[in-house]
Amino acid sequence: LRKRTEVSLSKAKEALTATNNDVDAALEWLEKDLIASGAKKKEKVQDRVAGEGLIGVSVLSNGFSKQNAGRGVRAAMVELNCETDFVARNQLFGELLDDITHTAAFISDFDAYHTIADSKTFLDKFLLPAPLLSARDPLQKPTTDVGGAVDALIAKVGEKISLSRAVSISHPLPSPQSNVALRVASYLHGSVPGGLASQGRIGALAFLALKSPRLSPITENPTFSEEIEKLQRSLARQIVGLETLSVRGADETALYNQPFMMFAGSNQPVGTVLEQWATEKGLIEPGEESGLEVLDFAKWSVG
Repeated sequence: LRKRTEVSLSKAKEALTATNNDVDAALEWLEKDLIASGAKKKEKVQDRVAGEGLIGVSVLSNGFSKQNAGRGVRAAMVELNCETDFVARNQLFGELLDDITHTAAFISDFDAYHTIADSKTFLDKFLLPAPLLSARDPLQKPTTDVGGAVDALIAKVGEKISLSRAVSISHPLPSPQSNVALRVASYLHGSVPGGLASQGRIGALAFLALKSPRLSPITENPTFSEEIEKLQRSLARQIVGLETLSVRGADETALYNQPFMMFAGSNQPVGTVLEQWATEKGLIEPGEESGLEVLDFAKWSVG
């Protein structure tokens, strides 16, 4: 029983005694006991401050490309908090965040279309009561919901664990007649040593659109996917690396006004570089509403 769980010797003995040495029944007993003890510990620690933690990103579909033709955009970003940096570096904490982020991206189209601004609604209405899906084993049957898994981790580590915010981007692929392609970009900074690359202390998720009457032949170019990946990663790094508060605006906290330093060290504004890039790729047509735009983004720091 202890090989299949992480419980102490005394707790394993208690479970087996309560179930007449039936291992499967003992596993169920332990699961119920963990939920009950988690609820008790949650009540004890609810007034504590959970200012540490990590931000996780899951991108299940990053939008249109030659390889992903027929797929839309499905992605999510989640912040999971704890009291100490020690617990934030714990493997159990990282795995739970990974599963929650994966679940958030997987269910992101449950209510048709969520925008980046839907954090509170998405968290309370959809994510917390959702069955927790495993990011590492998609075929594994869920045994608890997201809220229950958070409570179970509280019971294991003895700290306040809180799911403070979550956003999703979900949009079906536009029809070919719309001449629009959607993309999602992400970047994380401050990962835990030995932890997951999809987690860090600062994270960004950005929503992009490409529009052109010549979109199909352009995106069929073998090098296009590689080039758009490089550009959107640079955009996400720019959002994380600089004080970026909006897409457009009057000062340099607006993305389009900043020198695009994350893209080959360019000193030109992001907006100018995007226009030049779109022109070089043949996206911009005279007299047509066309080009490349950053539609929206979310940028979070832990706490």
